[in-house]
Amino acid sequence: MSGTVHFEREGDIAVLVIDNPPVNASSAAVRGALLAALERVAGDDSIAGAVLIGAGKSFIAGSDLREFDLPLAPPQLPAVIAAVEALPKPVVAALHGAALGGGYELALGCDARIAAPGAVLGLPETTLGIIPGAGGTQRLPRLVGVARALALICAGTRVSADRALELGLIDALAPDDLRGQAVARARAMAGQKARVIDRPVPPEAPEDIDTAAATALRKGRNRPHIAAAIAHVRAAATTPPAQGLAEERATFESLRTAPEARALRHIFFAERGAARGAEGRTAKPLPVRAPGVLGAGTMGAGIATALLLAGLPVTLADASPQALERGRQTVHAALASAAEAGKLPADALQQTQDRLRLVPAAADLAACDLVIEAIIEDLPAKRAAFAELDRITAPDAILATNTSYLDIDDIAGATTRPERVIGLHFFSPAHVMKLAEVIAGARSSDSAVATGLALARKLGKTPVEAGNAFGFIGNRIYSAYRSACEFMLEDGALPHEVDAALEEFGFAMGPFAVTDMSGLDIAWAMRRARAHLRDPADRYVRIPDLLCEMGRFGRKTGAGYYRYGDSKRPQRDPEVDALIIAQSREKGIARAPLDAATIQRRALAAMVNEAGLLIAEGVALRPGDVDVVMVNGYGFPRWRGGPLHWAATEGGAALQAECAEFARTSGPSRMAADLAALGITPAPDPQAG
Repeated sequence: MSGTVHFEREGDIAVLVIDNPPVNASSAAVRGALLAALERVAGDDSIAGAVLIGAGKSFIAGSDLREFDLPLAPPQLPAVIAAVEALPKPVVAALHGAALGGGYELALGCDARIAAPGAVLGLPETTLGIIPGAGGTQRLPRLVGVARALALICAGTRVSADRALELGLIDALAPDDLRGQAVARARAMAGQKARVIDRPVPPEAPEDIDTAAATALRKGRNRPHIAAAIAHVRAAATTPPAQGLAEERATFESLRTAPEARALRHIFFAERGAARGAEGRTAKPLPVRAPGVLGAGTMGAGIATALLLAGLPVTLADASPQALERGRQTVHAALASAAEAGKLPADALQQTQDRLRLVPAAADLAACDLVIEAIIEDLPAKRAAFAELDRITAPDAILATNTSYLDIDDIAGATTRPERVIGLHFFSPAHVMKLAEVIAGARSSDSAVATGLALARKLGKTPVEAGNAFGFIGNRIYSAYRSACEFMLEDGALPHEVDAALEEFGFAMGPFAVTDMSGLDIAWAMRRARAHLRDPADRYVRIPDLLCEMGRFGRKTGAGYYRYGDSKRPQRDPEVDALIIAQSREKGIARAPLDAATIQRRALAAMVNEAGLLIAEGVALRPGDVDVVMVNGYGFPRWRGGPLHWAATEGGAALQAECAEFARTSGPSRMAADLAALGITPAPDPQAG
């Protein structure tokens, strides 16, 4: 069967083994082979039923997304599911590994579903800007009800086999011999069909459905594909099945080629490319069995939590007994929250907490095979810490710094093993945020970098390899973005106008609200430390410095760019507006109003320009890596695909000019990027020819 579906027999039961490595994606070849196999089952009177099962590690992990930018080749998945339902013999889906998207929709078309422990099921299509398009919105509500189906589909939730049994997504668990139990179920059902599409949708209180729909829309940021998913799931209760299936498919087709879905597919593939690091690297990662963390502050405790959640034992060191105790409390509270959220089995909470070892000195990290330093962002302090770690740990131990800005090579220079020093830049809270920048110094070995990438993946992070440059990828781009926003304050905008415009674009928070949340004093300390490096001819905005001098450090002091009351909601502050206007006057800048579109373009041009420079310098390996960093670490709207994907869809002529203008107004230290080198070329001139 074209090498993608093997037809096997277990007595009177046909076993159709889907074999399309590595994840058994539902390609056109697989679908065609399944149809042929089902026709063979239908035409053989000696066969009483069939089992669908995957070869290798998965049932079907989803559709082949590479097909989605093209017209879908026949047969399409709805035709395969229709053939399963039309077959007069029962078909049992035997699920192991991943049964996601079209894979789980195929299972929903079967007469029974059995899963092995450890299987993961779900309909994650909304995370790609589409909706389930092969009956998921019509069949799932018939199993679990409309309200629960709304929650599962709109969030793209992946459900463990145990939970799937509780919810009714599967009919049984097979603790051992999945194939044998599926065959037995098919044999017991001989002569019977149990089509999900024939079931009525369970009755529910309308207010429960309304609440679930409102929650799903809010969490989905009111995106059109979320609204469409809600409409189709709700329609399952009132629309004839054939009509519901046809309307779902039509919506799926229209969303599949829309810009939003293309952007989400771009970031999906970019994340997978970034996780591999540099192309051509053959070095294998070293095993990490006994990691340590130096520094029990907020970041260190978060990193320790992430390591514990990944099943590793952790040694957490800090010279301050008070800091160590606060770190312990922070870690235990985070683990308890993870257990409450279902991210850690409740019966594993105590065992996980017990894997944390607290020690009062760096010397107690001697037995660790990898140490992550998470102390104060101060170069002399970090060099001293690495010199000590170099003395006490085994020569083959990896030493990693969580620095946000500092020179990895300078830190590595304090050791006798610079080849085993890397940067592992986590984002706060470290056990929650998905991004981890893995920084290669000039002498970092390939195996050390590969180890950092592998560890980040083990922690469930999205790793991105970066070169050693001030701010690496994310903070350097964000610094340029923040500079552009500060320029706009002097030119005529106010903080609430800039924030509102960028939130309208899709950022979760505007830059000044973010600064207030993280604290103005952090960046202020960095600016003062680097003041001697600044070209006096560069444009420098003093507004944030003046706010700090007034003691306005953000939320923690009740005032920053905004003022904060008991609710912690930002409130526009006339004192800040007056300070900004006075600064414009002092510099002789004639203020002019900036509309939302102008604010957005100027901020994004700054991001794109800096990204172009980073790629030209080799700090970022590929454009997609930039997009992954900004989406996963800095709140760039995922559904826009990242700044460089956005730039590619905009065309280059106007954007190139905007990048050049940002560089010009910044001063001599900033260059204009060449967007054409990124493949971002000018859009055709409609006046030409």
